[in-house]
Amino acid sequence: MRYYRVQSLTEKSETMKLLPENVKVLYFASDCVEPYVEIITVKDSKWHQSLCSCGDYEIEEPEYEEEVEDALPVLNDHSQLLDDRHLERIAAQMPAKTQGYPWQLVYSTAVHGSSLKTLYRNMAGLDSPVLLVVKDMHKKVFGAFSSDPFKVSKYCYGTGETFLFTFNPDFQAYRWSGENSYFVSGNLESLQIGGGGGGFGLWLDADLYRGSSFSCPTFQNKSLSTQEDFSVLDLEVWTVQN
Repeated sequence: MRYYRVQSLTEKSETMKLLPENVKVLYFASDCVEPYVEIITVKDSKWHQSLCSCGDYEIEEPEYEEEVEDALPVLNDHSQLLDDRHLERIAAQMPAKTQGYPWQLVYSTAVHGSSLKTLYRNMAGLDSPVLLVVKDMHKKVFGAFSSDPFKVSKYCYGTGETFLFTFNPDFQAYRWSGENSYFVSGNLESLQIGGGGGGFGLWLDADLYRGSSFSCPTFQNKSLSTQEDFSVLDLEVWTVQN
């Protein structure tokens, strides 16, 4: 099908008249369909552009821009660690299936104390992704998004949606490299995210006080903190309720 755009002029009673700016005249012709003319508004033109995928013509850009909603995630609880800047950057990296749903606080050292066992207990029965946020003693904020809630397991679990992130000093997300599938593993002594190269992308001890962050093949990340070994000041885990 050939697609022609007629300039903002139309013929009526042997005279030429200007069309309103928000109206276009489209002429359609095909070998198997009778040619026809259609008058549409500029907003409609964006839809018509999607009907044509051939590259032998130029499509004029619409003369308007759709308004984009600034939809930050809604927190159902108060966060000690996350502000709008954090929320905007992290949410942009999360899977589309999590967008538009509220976040609920599952675990916080400020509320529940420092215990990995309590963290696991609070996630028992969950079947939704979780966001782990850490602030260390140097006030650096970093963490991980996990496609699966944290639990004790003999084997690694999770999917390629899992990623590490840091705001040290600027925001950086480290997504799955595809090199291995060591996304998350956990026992009563520690929680590990990413691995395979002699160190974990993010590691936390049983008291959620000591941690470490090394470069690992899973995410090909740099250390999330200013130092590979760090002490935890605060820690939160959020779940996306969809």
